[in-house]
Amino acid sequence: MKIRTCAVAGMFYPRDPNHLEQLLTRFFSGSDVALDAKGIVAPHAGYIYSGEVAARAYAAVPADFSGTFVVIGPSHRGYMTAVSSVSWETPLGVLDTDVAFVEALDIETDEFSHADEHSIEVQMPFIKFRFPRARIAPVMMGEQGETSAKLLAEKIVSAVKGTRRDVRIVASSDFSHYVPETIARENDLYAIEPLQSLDTEEFYRRIEERTVSACGYGPIAAMAAACRTMGATAGKLIRYTTSGEITGDRREVVGYAAIAVI
Repeated sequence: MKIRTCAVAGMFYPRDPNHLEQLLTRFFSGSDVALDAKGIVAPHAGYIYSGEVAARAYAAVPADFSGTFVVIGPSHRGYMTAVSSVSWETPLGVLDTDVAFVEALDIETDEFSHADEHSIEVQMPFIKFRFPRARIAPVMMGEQGETSAKLLAEKIVSAVKGTRRDVRIVASSDFSHYVPETIARENDLYAIEPLQSLDTEEFYRRIEERTVSACGYGPIAAMAAACRTMGATAGKLIRYTTSGEITGDRREVVGYAAIAVI
């Protein structure tokens, strides 16, 4: 069986299963919210910085969910949009890919481009830990423009209709990178505000207006648009913080948000 092996275990999150499980248990402790999100935004930094925020996002999906997570992550290395159809390794066990759903997406498969990309991998232990019966559909997004986001959303909706899968969509993204905390917080919350009404057009406008360095703005827009088509009406900001909360350095921070689309 072909498998996508861990590339950033031991760097972004613990490689040791016991250590990882203890950490995730702590992150999820008391994090449940009374929501049934169709989609979420979760950060993908090292767990020490953003793991608690990511857990708050995943806690917006009921723990008994056993369907398919469409995990959309940005390409940090310049690869084009591509899916993965193999199973994914985590220190907690293997996550099976929903091959039929991946094929229904009608997106090029390219395992090589996924091999070292962390934006999707960092999400996998959260899914394996909280949703052990769920499957995944990994989508790496290259071109993140508004047209590309709309097309990806349409492909996801079409695949859901064609396969009749119970799906939740994860948009993997951090927000502002390496700017003073006051600027990061102001600009990030300004960009996030239109997501409360799932207004992706305004979201793009504000990202451009403030030059917000969110690395996964395309995945966020694609997730929000797909969820809107499937009946979602609102986005809810659950948690926002920055790396400065952990490091104490407020001069250059990265912003992290947990958002649920319901």
